[in-house]
Amino acid sequence: MFKSALRSSPATTALMAGAAAAVTGSTLLSKKDPEMIAECSDNTVVGMLQGLTRKVANIEAVLGNLETKPVPPRKPGIDIVLGAQWGDEGKGKLVDMLSQEYDVCARVAGGSNAGHTIVADGVKYKFHLMPSGILNRDATCIIGNGVVVHLPSFLAELDALESQGVDCKDRVFLSDRAHLVFDFHQAVDGVLELSLGRNKIGTTKKGIGPAYASKISRNGVRVGDLKNWDYFEERFRALAEHHLRSFEGLEVDIEGELAFYKSISERINTMTRDTIDLTNQKYGEGKKILVEGANATMLDIDFGTYPFVTSSNPSIGSVLTGLGVSPRKLRGIYGTVKAYCTRVGEGPFPTELDIEEGIGHHLATVGHEVGTTTGRARRCGWLDIPQLKYSVAINGFTSLNLTKVDVLTGLSEIQLGTRYKYKEEYLTTMPASLSELQEVEVEFETLPGWTEDITKCTTFEELPVNCRKYILKIEELAGVPVRWIGVGPNRLDAIGITWDTPAMVGATTALKSFWITKPFGY
Repeated sequence: MFKSALRSSPATTALMAGAAAAVTGSTLLSKKDPEMIAECSDNTVVGMLQGLTRKVANIEAVLGNLETKPVPPRKPGIDIVLGAQWGDEGKGKLVDMLSQEYDVCARVAGGSNAGHTIVADGVKYKFHLMPSGILNRDATCIIGNGVVVHLPSFLAELDALESQGVDCKDRVFLSDRAHLVFDFHQAVDGVLELSLGRNKIGTTKKGIGPAYASKISRNGVRVGDLKNWDYFEERFRALAEHHLRSFEGLEVDIEGELAFYKSISERINTMTRDTIDLTNQKYGEGKKILVEGANATMLDIDFGTYPFVTSSNPSIGSVLTGLGVSPRKLRGIYGTVKAYCTRVGEGPFPTELDIEEGIGHHLATVGHEVGTTTGRARRCGWLDIPQLKYSVAINGFTSLNLTKVDVLTGLSEIQLGTRYKYKEEYLTTMPASLSELQEVEVEFETLPGWTEDITKCTTFEELPVNCRKYILKIEELAGVPVRWIGVGPNRLDAIGITWDTPAMVGATTALKSFWITKPFGY
Protein backbone atom coordinates (compact mmCIF):
# COMPACT_ATOMS: atom_id res chain seq x y z
CA MET A 1 0.00 0.00 0.00
CA PHE A 2 2.86 2.34 0.85
CA LYS A 3 4.47 1.84 -2.58
CA SER A 4 1.13 2.50 -4.21
CA ALA A 5 0.78 5.75 -2.30
CA LEU A 6 4.22 6.80 -3.43
CA ARG A 7 3.41 6.05 -7.06
CA SER A 8 0.15 7.98 -6.92
CA SER A 9 1.50 11.13 -5.25
CA PRO A 10 2.85 13.79 -7.65
CA ALA A 11 4.23 15.75 -4.71
CA THR A 12 6.16 12.72 -3.46
CA THR A 13 7.48 12.00 -6.96
CA ALA A 14 8.68 15.59 -7.32
CA LEU A 15 10.28 15.45 -3.91
CA MET A 16 12.15 12.24 -4.72
CA ALA A 17 13.25 13.69 -8.03
CA GLY A 18 14.50 16.82 -6.34
CA ALA A 19 16.40 14.85 -3.75
CA ALA A 20 17.84 12.54 -6.42
CA ALA A 21 18.94 15.53 -8.45
CA ALA A 22 20.64 17.01 -5.44
CA VAL A 23 22.49 13.76 -4.74
CA THR A 24 23.46 13.36 -8.42
CA GLY A 25 24.64 16.94 -8.52
CA SER A 26 26.69 16.35 -5.40
CA THR A 27 28.40 13.34 -7.05
CA LEU A 28 29.15 15.25 -10.24
CA LEU A 29 30.33 18.26 -8.30
CA SER A 30 32.66 16.24 -6.12
CA LYS A 31 34.49 15.04 -9.24
CA LYS A 32 34.84 18.52 -10.71
CA ASP A 33 35.30 21.13 -8.02
CA PRO A 34 36.49 20.23 -4.50
CA GLU A 35 36.62 23.91 -3.54
CA MET A 36 32.93 24.30 -4.33
CA ILE A 37 32.18 21.35 -2.07
CA ALA A 38 33.88 23.16 0.79
CA GLU A 39 31.94 26.32 0.04
CA CYS A 40 28.63 24.41 0.00
CA SER A 41 29.22 22.72 3.35
CA ASP A 42 27.87 25.69 5.28
CA ASN A 43 25.26 24.15 7.59
CA THR A 44 22.78 27.05 7.43
CA VAL A 45 19.58 27.68 5.54
CA VAL A 46 21.32 30.00 3.08
CA GLY A 47 24.36 27.74 2.77
CA MET A 48 22.34 24.62 2.06
CA LEU A 49 20.08 26.37 -0.45
CA GLN A 50 23.04 27.94 -2.23
CA GLY A 51 24.81 24.61 -2.27
CA LEU A 52 21.86 22.79 -3.79
CA THR A 53 21.36 25.58 -6.32
CA ARG A 54 24.94 25.23 -7.52
CA LYS A 55 24.45 21.48 -7.83
CA VAL A 56 21.31 21.95 -9.95
CA ALA A 57 23.19 24.38 -12.17
CA ASN A 58 26.04 21.88 -12.51
CA ILE A 59 23.63 19.12 -13.59
CA GLU A 60 22.22 21.40 -16.28
CA ALA A 61 25.74 22.19 -17.51
CA VAL A 62 26.58 18.47 -17.75
CA LEU A 63 23.34 17.26 -19.29
CA GLY A 64 22.70 20.26 -21.52
CA ASN A 65 19.91 22.79 -21.49
CA LEU A 66 16.91 21.26 -19.79
CA GLU A 67 13.43 22.62 -20.02
CA THR A 68 12.65 24.30 -16.68
CA LYS A 69 9.05 24.46 -15.59
CA PRO A 70 8.01 28.00 -14.71
CA VAL A 71 7.48 28.82 -11.06
CA PRO A 72 3.72 28.83 -10.43
CA PRO A 73 2.38 32.22 -9.36
CA ARG A 74 1.94 32.66 -5.64
CA LYS A 75 -1.61 32.26 -4.45
CA PRO A 76 -3.40 35.38 -3.20
CA GLY A 77 -2.89 35.91 0.47
CA ILE A 78 -2.23 38.31 3.29
CA ASP A 79 1.40 39.09 4.08
CA ILE A 80 2.33 40.50 7.47
CA VAL A 81 5.27 42.54 8.75
CA LEU A 82 5.70 42.16 12.52
CA GLY A 83 8.15 43.37 15.12
CA ALA A 84 10.09 40.47 16.61
CA GLN A 85 11.66 42.29 19.57
CA TRP A 86 10.60 45.28 21.71
CA GLY A 87 9.59 47.58 18.86
CA ASP A 88 11.45 50.20 16.80
CA GLU A 89 12.99 47.46 14.63
CA GLY A 90 12.39 49.24 11.32
CA LYS A 91 9.10 47.64 10.26
CA GLY A 92 7.92 50.80 8.51
CA LYS A 93 10.88 50.87 6.16
CA LEU A 94 10.15 47.35 4.92
CA VAL A 95 6.44 48.09 4.67
CA ASP A 96 7.25 51.19 2.64
CA MET A 97 9.39 49.12 0.26
CA LEU A 98 6.88 46.28 -0.03
CA SER A 99 3.71 48.37 -0.15
CA GLN A 100 4.52 49.64 -3.63
CA GLU A 101 3.52 46.16 -4.83
CA TYR A 102 0.37 45.76 -2.73
CA ASP A 103 -3.22 46.81 -3.32
CA VAL A 104 -4.24 47.07 0.34
CA CYS A 105 -2.22 48.07 3.43
CA ALA A 106 -3.70 47.70 6.91
CA ARG A 107 -3.13 48.40 10.61
CA VAL A 108 -4.73 45.91 12.99
CA ALA A 109 -3.76 46.73 16.60
CA GLY A 110 -2.55 49.47 18.92
CA GLY A 111 -3.04 53.16 18.28
CA SER A 112 -1.02 56.35 18.04
CA ASN A 113 1.49 54.90 20.53
CA ALA A 114 3.21 53.35 17.50
CA GLY A 115 5.40 55.49 15.29
CA HIS A 116 8.05 55.56 12.62
CA THR A 117 9.59 57.97 10.15
CA ILE A 118 10.11 57.42 6.43
CA VAL A 119 12.19 59.65 4.16
CA ALA A 120 11.11 59.50 0.50
CA ASP A 121 12.54 61.76 -2.20
CA GLY A 122 14.03 64.00 0.46
CA VAL A 123 10.69 64.44 2.28
CA LYS A 124 10.28 63.19 5.86
CA TYR A 125 6.94 61.56 6.69
CA LYS A 126 5.95 60.66 10.25
CA PHE A 127 3.41 57.90 10.86
CA HIS A 128 1.52 57.00 14.01
CA LEU A 129 -1.92 55.68 13.05
CA MET A 130 -1.82 55.72 9.27
CA PRO A 131 -0.35 52.72 7.43
CA SER A 132 2.80 53.93 5.67
CA GLY A 133 1.47 52.22 2.55
CA ILE A 134 -0.39 55.49 1.96
CA LEU A 135 2.76 56.62 0.08
CA ASN A 136 1.78 54.14 -2.63
CA ARG A 137 -0.71 56.23 -4.62
CA ASP A 138 -2.60 53.13 -5.76
CA ALA A 139 -2.99 51.47 -2.36
CA THR A 140 -6.11 51.36 -0.21
CA CYS A 141 -5.34 51.85 3.50
CA ILE A 142 -7.41 50.20 6.22
CA ILE A 143 -7.41 50.87 9.95
CA GLY A 144 -8.92 47.69 11.32
CA ASN A 145 -11.31 46.98 14.16
CA GLY A 146 -8.47 46.04 16.53
CA VAL A 147 -7.01 49.56 16.47
CA VAL A 148 -8.02 52.24 19.00
CA VAL A 149 -8.29 55.62 17.32
CA HIS A 150 -7.79 59.12 18.73
CA LEU A 151 -9.63 61.04 16.04
CA PRO A 152 -7.95 64.44 16.66
CA SER A 153 -4.52 62.81 16.17
CA PHE A 154 -5.76 60.83 13.18
CA LEU A 155 -7.06 63.92 11.41
CA ALA A 156 -3.89 65.88 12.22
CA GLU A 157 -1.80 63.08 10.69
CA LEU A 158 -4.09 62.95 7.66
CA ASP A 159 -3.88 66.73 7.18
CA ALA A 160 -0.08 66.68 7.54
CA LEU A 161 0.19 64.06 4.80
CA GLU A 162 -2.17 66.01 2.55
CA SER A 163 -0.07 69.15 3.06
CA GLN A 164 2.98 67.18 1.93
CA GLY A 165 1.27 66.25 -1.33
CA VAL A 166 -0.05 62.79 -0.40
CA ASP A 167 -3.53 62.28 -1.82
CA CYS A 168 -5.56 60.44 0.84
CA LYS A 169 -9.05 61.03 -0.54
CA ASP A 170 -11.13 57.85 -0.96
CA ARG A 171 -8.12 55.73 -0.01
CA VAL A 172 -8.32 55.62 3.80
CA PHE A 173 -10.99 53.61 5.63
CA LEU A 174 -11.70 53.34 9.35
CA SER A 175 -13.37 50.25 10.78
CA ASP A 176 -16.82 51.00 12.15
CA ARG A 177 -15.93 48.57 14.96
CA ALA A 178 -12.69 50.32 16.02
CA HIS A 179 -12.90 51.89 19.49
CA LEU A 180 -12.22 55.56 20.15
CA VAL A 181 -9.57 57.11 22.36
CA PHE A 182 -10.77 60.32 24.00
CA ASP A 183 -8.75 63.10 25.61
CA PHE A 184 -9.84 61.95 29.07
CA HIS A 185 -8.37 58.50 28.28
CA GLN A 186 -5.02 60.22 27.74
CA ALA A 187 -5.39 62.21 30.95
CA VAL A 188 -6.16 59.04 32.90
CA ASP A 189 -3.16 57.33 31.28
CA GLY A 190 -0.87 60.04 32.65
CA VAL A 191 -2.45 59.95 36.12
CA LEU A 192 -2.11 56.17 36.36
CA GLU A 193 1.53 56.27 35.23
CA LEU A 194 2.38 58.99 37.74
CA SER A 195 0.74 57.07 40.57
CA LEU A 196 3.08 54.10 39.99
CA GLY A 197 6.12 56.13 41.02
CA ARG A 198 9.30 54.08 40.72
CA ASN A 199 7.29 51.17 39.33
CA LYS A 200 6.13 53.12 36.29
CA ILE A 201 5.48 51.10 33.13
CA GLY A 202 6.86 53.63 30.65
CA THR A 203 3.59 54.26 28.82
CA THR A 204 3.48 56.76 25.96
CA LYS A 205 0.48 58.43 27.71
CA LYS A 206 -1.51 58.28 24.48
CA GLY A 207 -4.55 56.81 26.24
CA ILE A 208 -4.19 53.40 24.64
CA GLY A 209 -4.51 51.30 27.81
CA PRO A 210 -7.53 53.20 29.23
CA ALA A 211 -9.25 53.02 25.81
CA TYR A 212 -8.78 49.24 25.66
CA ALA A 213 -10.00 49.09 29.27
CA SER A 214 -13.22 50.83 28.18
CA LYS A 215 -13.53 48.33 25.33
CA ILE A 216 -13.14 45.35 27.65
CA SER A 217 -15.49 46.93 30.21
CA ARG A 218 -18.08 47.16 27.42
CA ASN A 219 -18.72 50.86 27.93
CA GLY A 220 -16.48 52.06 25.09
CA VAL A 221 -17.52 54.15 22.09
CA ARG A 222 -16.81 53.00 18.53
CA VAL A 223 -16.09 54.87 15.31
CA GLY A 224 -19.34 53.64 13.74
CA ASP A 225 -21.37 55.18 16.57
CA LEU A 226 -20.80 58.60 15.01
CA LYS A 227 -23.25 57.69 12.24
CA ASN A 228 -26.06 57.85 14.80
CA TRP A 229 -25.44 61.12 16.66
CA ASP A 230 -28.01 60.60 19.41
CA TYR A 231 -26.57 57.19 20.21
CA PHE A 232 -22.99 58.55 20.14
CA GLU A 233 -23.90 61.38 22.51
CA GLU A 234 -25.56 58.98 24.93
CA ARG A 235 -22.56 56.63 24.93
CA PHE A 236 -20.05 59.46 25.26
CA ARG A 237 -21.82 61.09 28.20
CA ALA A 238 -22.07 57.77 30.05
CA LEU A 239 -18.37 57.01 29.46
CA ALA A 240 -17.20 60.49 30.48
CA GLU A 241 -19.30 60.44 33.65
CA HIS A 242 -17.95 57.01 34.52
CA HIS A 243 -14.40 58.36 34.34
CA LEU A 244 -15.30 61.45 36.36
CA ARG A 245 -16.65 59.22 39.12
CA SER A 246 -13.65 56.89 38.97
CA PHE A 247 -10.81 59.44 38.94
CA GLU A 248 -10.99 62.23 41.49
CA GLY A 249 -9.81 65.56 40.13
CA LEU A 250 -10.25 64.56 36.48
CA GLU A 251 -11.74 67.34 34.36
CA VAL A 252 -13.75 66.66 31.21
CA ASP A 253 -15.41 69.37 29.13
CA ILE A 254 -18.30 67.18 28.02
CA GLU A 255 -20.12 69.86 26.05
CA GLY A 256 -16.93 71.06 24.35
CA GLU A 257 -15.95 67.51 23.42
CA LEU A 258 -19.38 66.78 22.00
CA ALA A 259 -19.27 69.97 19.92
CA PHE A 260 -15.89 68.90 18.49
CA TYR A 261 -17.06 65.41 17.55
CA LYS A 262 -20.22 66.81 16.02
CA SER A 263 -18.08 69.09 13.83
CA ILE A 264 -15.93 66.22 12.47
CA SER A 265 -18.62 63.53 12.27
CA GLU A 266 -19.43 64.07 8.60
CA ARG A 267 -15.76 63.86 7.59
CA ILE A 268 -15.20 60.73 9.67
CA ASN A 269 -18.39 59.08 8.42
CA THR A 270 -17.20 59.32 4.81
CA MET A 271 -14.17 57.18 5.78
CA THR A 272 -16.04 54.70 7.99
CA ARG A 273 -16.60 51.23 6.56
CA ASP A 274 -17.29 47.66 7.56
CA THR A 275 -13.61 46.85 7.02
CA ILE A 276 -14.16 43.14 7.71
CA ASP A 277 -16.35 42.95 4.64
CA LEU A 278 -14.04 45.28 2.68
CA THR A 279 -10.89 43.27 3.46
CA ASN A 280 -12.44 39.91 2.64
CA GLN A 281 -13.92 41.37 -0.53
CA LYS A 282 -10.47 42.57 -1.62
CA TYR A 283 -9.05 39.13 -0.83
CA GLY A 284 -11.77 37.49 -2.91
CA GLU A 285 -10.86 39.76 -5.83
CA GLY A 286 -7.27 38.49 -5.68
CA LYS A 287 -5.89 41.76 -4.34
CA LYS A 288 -2.53 41.70 -2.58
CA ILE A 289 -2.90 42.65 1.10
CA LEU A 290 -0.12 43.75 3.46
CA VAL A 291 -0.55 44.13 7.21
CA GLU A 292 1.74 46.58 8.99
CA GLY A 293 2.30 45.44 12.55
CA ALA A 294 2.76 48.02 15.30
CA ASN A 295 4.87 47.67 18.44
CA ALA A 296 6.32 44.14 18.77
CA THR A 297 6.02 40.67 20.26
CA MET A 298 7.83 41.44 23.51
CA LEU A 299 5.33 44.24 24.15
CA ASP A 300 2.36 41.90 23.60
CA ILE A 301 -0.13 42.02 26.48
CA ASP A 302 -0.07 38.20 26.66
CA PHE A 303 3.41 37.23 25.46
CA GLY A 304 5.54 40.21 26.43
CA THR A 305 7.37 41.25 29.59
CA TYR A 306 4.14 41.92 31.48
CA PRO A 307 3.28 44.43 32.93
CA PHE A 308 5.88 46.41 30.94
CA VAL A 309 3.93 45.90 27.74
CA THR A 310 1.40 47.62 25.51
CA SER A 311 -2.33 46.99 25.86
CA SER A 312 -2.91 44.99 22.67
CA ASN A 313 -1.60 41.91 20.87
CA PRO A 314 1.04 43.07 18.35
CA SER A 315 1.79 39.45 17.42
CA ILE A 316 0.32 37.27 14.68
CA GLY A 317 -3.01 36.70 16.42
CA SER A 318 -3.96 40.37 16.10
CA VAL A 319 -4.15 40.00 12.31
CA LEU A 320 -7.08 37.63 12.73
CA THR A 321 -8.90 39.45 15.51
CA GLY A 322 -8.00 42.98 14.46
CA LEU A 323 -8.79 42.66 10.75
CA GLY A 324 -11.45 39.94 10.70
CA VAL A 325 -9.86 37.36 8.42
CA SER A 326 -9.38 33.60 8.51
CA PRO A 327 -5.94 32.16 9.37
CA ARG A 328 -6.14 30.20 6.10
CA LYS A 329 -5.76 33.50 4.24
CA LEU A 330 -2.35 34.33 5.76
CA ARG A 331 0.74 33.80 3.63
CA GLY A 332 4.12 35.41 4.38
CA ILE A 333 4.90 36.31 7.99
CA TYR A 334 7.94 38.58 8.07
CA GLY A 335 9.64 39.13 11.42
CA THR A 336 11.59 42.37 11.64
CA VAL A 337 14.72 42.03 13.77
CA LYS A 338 17.27 44.70 14.54
CA ALA A 339 20.87 43.44 14.31
CA TYR A 340 21.09 44.28 18.00
CA CYS A 341 18.35 44.91 20.59
CA THR A 342 16.65 48.10 21.78
CA ARG A 343 13.66 48.92 23.91
CA VAL A 344 11.94 52.08 25.14
CA GLY A 345 10.55 52.30 28.64
CA GLU A 346 10.88 50.09 31.67
CA GLY A 347 11.14 46.33 32.08
CA PRO A 348 13.72 43.52 31.92
CA PHE A 349 16.27 43.62 29.13
CA PRO A 350 18.68 40.64 29.49
CA THR A 351 21.39 41.73 27.00
CA GLU A 352 21.33 45.44 27.89
CA LEU A 353 24.50 47.57 27.61
CA ASP A 354 25.28 50.95 29.16
CA ILE A 355 24.44 53.56 26.50
CA GLU A 356 26.60 56.14 28.23
CA GLU A 357 29.86 54.45 27.29
CA GLY A 358 31.58 51.82 25.17
CA ILE A 359 29.64 49.61 22.77
CA GLY A 360 26.27 50.66 24.18
CA HIS A 361 27.12 54.28 23.40
CA HIS A 362 28.19 53.25 19.89
CA LEU A 363 24.87 51.51 19.23
CA ALA A 364 22.83 54.40 20.64
CA THR A 365 24.65 57.18 18.77
CA VAL A 366 25.45 55.50 15.45
CA GLY A 367 21.97 53.95 15.39
CA HIS A 368 20.28 57.26 16.35
CA GLU A 369 18.24 55.38 18.91
CA VAL A 370 15.54 57.86 19.89
CA GLY A 371 11.84 56.90 19.86
CA THR A 372 9.72 58.40 17.04
CA THR A 373 6.63 58.67 19.24
CA THR A 374 8.16 59.31 22.67
CA GLY A 375 11.38 61.17 21.87
CA ARG A 376 13.02 59.09 24.61
CA ALA A 377 16.45 57.55 24.29
CA ARG A 378 16.21 53.83 23.59
CA ARG A 379 18.03 51.29 25.73
CA CYS A 380 20.48 49.19 23.69
CA GLY A 381 21.99 45.72 23.94
CA TRP A 382 23.31 42.74 22.01
CA LEU A 383 21.00 40.61 19.88
CA ASP A 384 19.12 38.18 22.13
CA ILE A 385 18.69 34.78 20.46
CA PRO A 386 16.51 33.13 23.18
CA GLN A 387 14.14 36.10 22.87
CA LEU A 388 14.18 35.84 19.07
CA LYS A 389 13.44 32.11 19.10
CA TYR A 390 10.55 32.77 21.48
CA SER A 391 9.17 35.30 19.01
CA VAL A 392 9.65 32.82 16.14
CA ALA A 393 7.70 30.16 18.07
CA ILE A 394 4.75 32.50 18.67
CA ASN A 395 4.53 34.08 15.23
CA GLY A 396 5.78 31.36 12.89
CA PHE A 397 7.91 33.73 10.83
CA THR A 398 8.50 32.54 7.29
CA SER A 399 11.50 34.87 6.91
CA LEU A 400 13.34 37.66 8.71
CA ASN A 401 14.00 41.28 7.90
CA LEU A 402 17.36 42.00 9.59
CA THR A 403 17.76 45.77 10.00
CA LYS A 404 20.52 48.25 10.90
CA VAL A 405 23.36 45.81 10.27
CA ASP A 406 25.44 48.85 9.24
CA VAL A 407 25.35 50.14 12.83
CA LEU A 408 27.66 47.28 13.85
CA THR A 409 30.35 48.40 11.39
CA GLY A 410 33.52 49.41 13.23
CA LEU A 411 33.15 47.03 16.17
CA SER A 412 36.11 44.68 16.55
CA GLU A 413 33.93 41.98 18.10
CA ILE A 414 30.19 41.35 18.12
CA GLN A 415 28.41 39.29 20.71
CA LEU A 416 25.25 37.21 20.41
CA GLY A 417 23.27 36.26 23.50
CA THR A 418 22.70 32.57 22.83
CA ARG A 419 21.38 30.96 26.03
CA TYR A 420 19.69 31.84 29.33
CA LYS A 421 20.77 30.20 32.56
CA TYR A 422 18.79 30.55 35.79
CA LYS A 423 20.08 29.05 39.03
CA GLU A 424 22.56 26.87 37.14
CA GLU A 425 19.89 25.48 34.81
CA TYR A 426 19.46 26.37 31.14
CA LEU A 427 16.04 27.72 30.19
CA THR A 428 14.24 26.55 27.08
CA THR A 429 12.04 29.65 26.66
CA MET A 430 11.43 33.18 27.90
CA PRO A 431 10.29 32.97 31.54
CA ALA A 432 6.97 34.59 32.43
CA SER A 433 8.30 35.68 35.81
CA LEU A 434 9.97 39.10 35.64
CA SER A 435 12.06 38.42 38.73
CA GLU A 436 13.38 35.28 37.05
CA LEU A 437 14.03 37.11 33.76
CA GLN A 438 15.87 39.88 35.59
CA GLU A 439 18.18 37.34 37.19
CA VAL A 440 18.98 35.19 34.16
CA GLU A 441 22.62 34.80 33.23
CA VAL A 442 23.11 35.27 29.50
CA GLU A 443 25.72 33.20 27.72
CA PHE A 444 27.28 34.94 24.73
CA GLU A 445 29.01 33.80 21.57
CA THR A 446 31.63 36.21 20.24
CA LEU A 447 32.06 36.76 16.51
CA PRO A 448 34.65 38.90 14.71
CA GLY A 449 33.46 42.32 13.57
CA TRP A 450 34.21 44.26 10.39
CA THR A 451 35.35 47.75 9.48
CA GLU A 452 34.33 47.93 5.81
CA ASP A 453 31.52 50.31 4.83
CA ILE A 454 28.48 48.25 3.82
CA THR A 455 26.07 51.06 2.94
CA LYS A 456 26.77 50.67 -0.79
CA CYS A 457 26.43 46.88 -0.85
CA THR A 458 23.62 45.63 -3.07
CA THR A 459 24.10 41.84 -2.82
CA PHE A 460 24.84 39.42 -0.03
CA GLU A 461 28.15 38.48 -1.68
CA GLU A 462 29.35 42.10 -1.53
CA LEU A 463 29.14 42.18 2.26
CA PRO A 464 32.38 41.68 4.24
CA VAL A 465 33.06 38.07 5.14
CA ASN A 466 32.58 38.65 8.88
CA CYS A 467 29.30 40.45 8.24
CA ARG A 468 28.06 37.48 6.23
CA LYS A 469 29.15 35.10 8.98
CA TYR A 470 27.17 37.14 11.52
CA ILE A 471 24.01 37.02 9.40
CA LEU A 472 24.36 33.29 8.73
CA LYS A 473 24.89 32.63 12.43
CA ILE A 474 21.62 34.43 13.21
CA GLU A 475 19.86 32.28 10.59
CA GLU A 476 21.35 29.13 12.03
CA LEU A 477 20.36 29.92 15.61
CA ALA A 478 16.90 31.31 14.83
CA GLY A 479 16.06 28.60 12.29
CA VAL A 480 14.51 31.11 9.88
CA PRO A 481 16.06 32.49 6.66
CA VAL A 482 16.95 36.17 6.40
CA ARG A 483 15.23 37.68 3.35
CA TRP A 484 16.12 41.36 3.75
CA ILE A 485 19.26 42.96 5.16
CA GLY A 486 19.30 46.63 6.17
CA VAL A 487 22.63 48.23 5.27
CA GLY A 488 21.94 51.96 5.70
CA PRO A 489 19.52 54.62 6.94
CA ASN A 490 17.98 55.58 3.61
CA ARG A 491 14.70 54.31 2.25
CA LEU A 492 16.13 51.73 -0.15
CA ASP A 493 19.32 50.80 1.71
CA ALA A 494 18.47 47.12 1.87
CA ILE A 495 19.59 43.89 0.26
CA GLY A 496 16.84 41.52 -0.80
CA ILE A 497 17.48 37.77 -1.03
CA THR A 498 15.05 35.98 -3.36
CA TRP A 499 14.18 32.33 -2.80
CA ASP A 500 11.55 31.86 -5.50
CA THR A 501 13.66 31.50 -8.66
CA PRO A 502 13.12 28.16 -10.50
CA ALA A 503 16.42 26.68 -9.33
CA MET A 504 15.86 27.74 -5.72
CA VAL A 505 12.34 26.32 -5.71
CA GLY A 506 13.75 22.96 -6.85
CA ALA A 507 16.39 23.06 -4.16
CA THR A 508 13.83 24.06 -1.56
CA THR A 509 11.64 21.09 -2.50
CA ALA A 510 14.52 18.74 -1.75
CA LEU A 511 15.37 20.51 1.49
CA LYS A 512 11.82 20.31 2.81
CA SER A 513 12.07 16.53 2.93
CA PHE A 514 14.39 16.64 5.91
CA TRP A 515 14.08 20.17 7.30
CA ILE A 516 11.81 19.17 10.16
CA THR A 517 13.06 20.86 13.33
CA LYS A 518 13.39 24.44 12.06
CA PRO A 519 10.73 26.79 10.70
CA PHE A 520 11.26 27.38 7.00
CA GLY A 521 9.96 29.78 4.39
CA TYR A 522 10.92 31.49 1.17
